[in-house]
Amino acid sequence: MKIDTLQQGISFYENYARLSGFDNRLSPTKKRKFDGKILLKYCVCSKEGFRETPRLHAECKKKRPIIRMGCKARLTLKLINDQDNYVIFSFQEGHTHALTTPNSVHHTKQSKNLTLAHKNYIIDNSRANIGATKSYRLMKEHVGGYQNRAASVTDFKNF
Repeated sequence: MKIDTLQQGISFYENYARLSGFDNRLSPTKKRKFDGKILLKYCVCSKEGFRETPRLHAECKKKRPIIRMGCKARLTLKLINDQDNYVIFSFQEGHTHALTTPNSVHHTKQSKNLTLAHKNYIIDNSRANIGATKSYRLMKEHVGGYQNRAASVTDFKNF
């Protein structure tokens, strides 16, 4: 399948991931040395590969959960002979983990994004001495349920 731009290929895989029920990320690319043009772009499942050895440095205070499981799902985009067009070079669909159900797909990272309006809402509520949890519950009432909200209560607290 021929794609006009690299960004269209990436957004295609992001939409596919959202509809299928998994998070995706971009893996390192392969570039040409003389002009820096991207030859291969890998879009992979967020659980692809394995985590490096744990960091034992003093600056790493937060322990992060292990989410990588060696999943093989990926999309490879390849540059067509010096044109700015790309082609889907390979597509591997098999996952080694359970996918998110349609009822809980709003819990994935791609579904969480605070817009400027949401950020202003949080700021206005904090000025009125309304905490993050209560702001989150109020936002749920405004948008019609937890499945329609833009972020989690943790995102509200961290903002």
